[in-house]
Amino acid sequence: MSYIKKIDLYIIRKFLGTFFFAITLIILIVIIFDLSEKVDDFIENQAPLREIIFVYYVNFIPYFINLFSPLFTFIAVIFFTSRMALNTEIIAILSSGISFRRILIPYLFSALLLALLSIYLSNVLIPRANEARLDFENTYVRSKSSFSANNLHMQIEPGVFVFMESYSERTNRARNFTIEKIKDGELYYKLSANNAIWDTIKNQWRIQHYNIRKIDGIDEELQFGHKIDTCLNFTPENFTQSLREIETLNFRELQAQIELEKLKGSEYIKFYLVEKHRRVAVPFATLVLTIIGVSLSGRKVRGGIGLHLGAGLTLSFAYILFMQISSTFATSGNLSPLIAVWIPNIVFGAFGIYLYKTAPK
Repeated sequence: MSYIKKIDLYIIRKFLGTFFFAITLIILIVIIFDLSEKVDDFIENQAPLREIIFVYYVNFIPYFINLFSPLFTFIAVIFFTSRMALNTEIIAILSSGISFRRILIPYLFSALLLALLSIYLSNVLIPRANEARLDFENTYVRSKSSFSANNLHMQIEPGVFVFMESYSERTNRARNFTIEKIKDGELYYKLSANNAIWDTIKNQWRIQHYNIRKIDGIDEELQFGHKIDTCLNFTPENFTQSLREIETLNFRELQAQIELEKLKGSEYIKFYLVEKHRRVAVPFATLVLTIIGVSLSGRKVRGGIGLHLGAGLTLSFAYILFMQISSTFATSGNLSPLIAVWIPNIVFGAFGIYLYKTAPK
């Protein structure tokens, strides 16, 4: 039993040590390339050195680690398991009477730790880090563009719908503005106005050149006016919010935003649902890719580590490409976000089971 525990500790130490060494090395390289690309913006916008280091790059590191965690997990497993196979350590372990299934336990334990860490990062820590990082980028890297859109339609509360033909953030003006209130499938209130202007001081909408229809069965009441201030249950931020800001929402905020987007009937609801399911599916991929990595690199081949790493990188990029394509079908097509995000894990999971069954026992 003590011998088995030593093997477990040996594999866990190799697994986690290789993972953190590889990802630390890549992070340093990525930071160097990122700094060389953005140094002109930092100088031009007079970004303080302290904020560059402790606001931008410190918050960039956990985001990058989590983004490529399954990929580096796979590479780490391929690398050190191939070395074990090359040094005939795998053969020695199997010859001692330990089954291949038993060898998988420390691998899966390590992968589970990384998966749980990834779930925590995705839903708790990284959203706050992304908020600081994106604020820094908006201030010192990219110029903030003015939002404008046409034909905006949303439900701001049950039975209350807002439509505007166009909106410009530069002027805070909505043209051909309409509010409709519906109860039991029947329209009983409609406000139409030439313009609606968002008052940034009073934080309310100013309606200009409006008419109001109040409908009660066959009776109608018409009102006309030049200007009226009204408090509505929405602000320009409800439709100018960038999709990049999804990354700044923790799990509870993301769930609340999904409910709000459903209420509004927003076309962006699929992006939020994809992000929600991805925060669980991607960490789960760590377990799937670990099984594939062990099964693939556990055998001693003539090509050695190079052949295993080549196959591992090919499978890793195939997984990433598969995930991007399926997510695009969800956001731009009719594929369910839940199915789209989990399809790569299902396909690669089936492939992992096949490799496991054909692995040397």
